[in-house]
Amino acid sequence: CVPFRIPVKPPPHNRYSSRPSGTSTSQMKLLASSLALFAAAAAVAPGVSAFAPSAAASPRSATARMMELFATKKVFIDGEAGTTGLQVRDRLGKRTDIEIISPPSELRKDEETRKKFINEADAVILCLPDAASIEASKMVDADNDRTVLIDASTAFRVNDEWTYGFPELSKDQYEAIKKSKRIANPGCYPTGFIGLTRPLVEAGIIPEGTPLTINAISGYSGGGKGLMEVFESGDSEPWGSYGFSLAHKHIPEMAKYSKLGKKPIFQPAVASFDQGMVVSVPLHYAWLKSGTKGKDIHEALAKYYEGSKFIEVMPAGEADIKDAGLLERGAFLRPDTLKNTNKMQLFVFYNDDEEQAVLCARLDNLGKGASGAAVQNLNLALGFEEDAGL
Repeated sequence: CVPFRIPVKPPPHNRYSSRPSGTSTSQMKLLASSLALFAAAAAVAPGVSAFAPSAAASPRSATARMMELFATKKVFIDGEAGTTGLQVRDRLGKRTDIEIISPPSELRKDEETRKKFINEADAVILCLPDAASIEASKMVDADNDRTVLIDASTAFRVNDEWTYGFPELSKDQYEAIKKSKRIANPGCYPTGFIGLTRPLVEAGIIPEGTPLTINAISGYSGGGKGLMEVFESGDSEPWGSYGFSLAHKHIPEMAKYSKLGKKPIFQPAVASFDQGMVVSVPLHYAWLKSGTKGKDIHEALAKYYEGSKFIEVMPAGEADIKDAGLLERGAFLRPDTLKNTNKMQLFVFYNDDEEQAVLCARLDNLGKGASGAAVQNLNLALGFEEDAGL
């Protein structure tokens, strides 16, 4: 989100791949014996084949299906030494249904090695700058229709050939991600803005073409290792606003996936905390559907995200939010409350007498805004539970 990047040393590796963390030898022996037992049972007991789609299934085909069911999925994190890559690896590392495959440190930038790992993997998470992601996407073999690419850069977010990786955008989006082989992870700031505005555009509360503004603040980890070193050196400004070109790279996806069709004025800032963010969108009722009140905005958001595993609409209005203990010292909305989670909280502050509202989204810029979203999309694309590892 912030244009600072420096290379860092990757985690040490001494082999190309390893048994998935948490999968012991005894577990593997148990699985093997279970498969053998299933195959033997299928050979002598016709009723066992009722577990399979075909009643005439052979013991061999039954075993193959069981192997596929229990097989781990290979995942390659291209760029695992970066801020997002490290967090993705940490989220996946303890899972027994995932095998992380990684090249030795000295070969991690070697083109042939990367191509080998990309085509070996069931899924690849690209945690790279835009140009490098575009290059990596071209390394998929022409006859490889199996490997899923999930890109965490901005390179493909408004590319119609890629699926936008915001499952909560709509039911159709959720299903599209499950079927897709090319998924573009949303940006952190857009996740907050789109999460707040898309439901209101869909409900007709915010008319398409409304010129909105966004005020947002993020932890310094959004600038990668370079900016993290600046802030953690003790020689940094306490807070800094940026994006004064009014051409921030996140603006196109904000306009497209909010369905506003109008680029918002975006004023981001970074401050002296590592992770977390608050994205704020001020509204005048005069811009909205006639007769709209604060409660209408809140109800539209609550209905849209009903049943969501990761997005929660908080109580309506300052008084109820304060009563729920959600404001520090009864006044301040902290940006770092959801650190290391894949959650996002949506707030509606409003004053009907003044005919104004402020919508706020709180999330972890490295969680729901990056690595958490990547793992959520990975889970959907590979057929795991949506919240596995999250």
